[in-house]
Amino acid sequence: MKNINVYGAGLAGSEAAWQAAKLGVHVTLYEMKPNKKSPAHHSDGFAELVCSNSLRSAEFTNGSGLLKEEMFRMGSIIMEAAKSTQVAAGGALAVDRHLFSAYVTEKIRSNPNITVIEQEMVSIPEDEITVVATGPLTSDGLAKEIKDIIGGKSLYFYDAAAPIVDFESIDMTKAFFASRYDKGTPDYINCPMNEAEYKAFYKELINAEEAKLHDFESGDKLKVFEGCMPVEVMAKRGEDTLRFGPMKPVGIKNPETGEEYYAIVQLRKENEEGSMYNLVGFQTHLTWGEQKRVFRMIPGLENADFLRYGVMHRNTFMCSPDLLDADYSLRSNGKIYFAGQMTGVEGYIESAASGFVAGVNAAMRALDKPAFVFPREMMMGAMAYYVSHGDKTIFQPMNANFGVMPALSEKVKGGKKARNEALAVRALAITDDIKTKLENL
Repeated sequence: MKNINVYGAGLAGSEAAWQAAKLGVHVTLYEMKPNKKSPAHHSDGFAELVCSNSLRSAEFTNGSGLLKEEMFRMGSIIMEAAKSTQVAAGGALAVDRHLFSAYVTEKIRSNPNITVIEQEMVSIPEDEITVVATGPLTSDGLAKEIKDIIGGKSLYFYDAAAPIVDFESIDMTKAFFASRYDKGTPDYINCPMNEAEYKAFYKELINAEEAKLHDFESGDKLKVFEGCMPVEVMAKRGEDTLRFGPMKPVGIKNPETGEEYYAIVQLRKENEEGSMYNLVGFQTHLTWGEQKRVFRMIPGLENADFLRYGVMHRNTFMCSPDLLDADYSLRSNGKIYFAGQMTGVEGYIESAASGFVAGVNAAMRALDKPAFVFPREMMMGAMAYYVSHGDKTIFQPMNANFGVMPALSEKVKGGKKARNEALAVRALAITDDIKTKLENL
């Protein structure tokens, strides 16, 4: 049986290994946990979600929602796990992160075509087919090897995670369950603020002490990605910035009184039992003591028990348009593939999707078959095209969005939503065709 290597058992690596194994290729999956963990990782399992437990919108008229549906239809292990461990989150797809990781881990470890080796890899063989999916916190030794292979062309930014609190410690006489515009079931806990409460909170937030960076990050100039910006950094852009962002009160009313508020902090389930909730949009780099002090100013969280504090860590990504093809292979050595956030895709599902494409194509190369390039009319193919053909002078991480897809041949009436619906219909029709082709390889 033909063999490929996959480095890393995160979302991208797990998906790559699974897809290659499905095509009849043996996969040697190298994962440094549990022997070694990055500063952001806590568990020993595969596909660990280190930031939010939300996989974002499930709506097809949203780029992320379309990408999820494409992957689900084509047999993604990540989407299979997400559907099986889903928790209520309104119009979003959120999961119990522990059950999600356990599901993926069990499936990967029990696959007869996958051999897991718990070992940190610090070199990439030039003559073996290898998918490097070690994530944005790639260990120093392997990061140096990658930098040497790609000629030092690497970039970085900072990511942050939000804190998680114990539901029993939330004062539900002040907080309440409701959904924005009464859409879907009222799955979110809402902590309301009047103007005086908001301004007092804002003042303490922007003046709170930030944590020191880890030693391995010292000397870096702080750059943050817009999609995962620390709440205190966002707040410093202006007093009302949070009220138009994570603390937006529009569309939320107290179901008991009908009252509307000056600002709202929302909390989302971390697990199906509803015993843990995370502060939505409250990624932070504050010290743990300051998180406890400042976030307890939020009505309903005065006595919050923090099960996990927010953390910040460095993410690394490559200037992929200068380096990779649309199958995620390295132009200078087609046997080496990259997948995940290091390629410049941003988000859990986007990372898994890049692993899907890289895993399929690594298997195709092992089987001496031509590359399988996914059409740009699919979100999966459009993201691969962006990564490999974007403007290398301004290249930045990108979430799935309809802007990366080719326009429709005819103009659609009804505005943006109608256009996105038409793009989704086109993409899913192509997805069904691609699924058939993959099954017949």
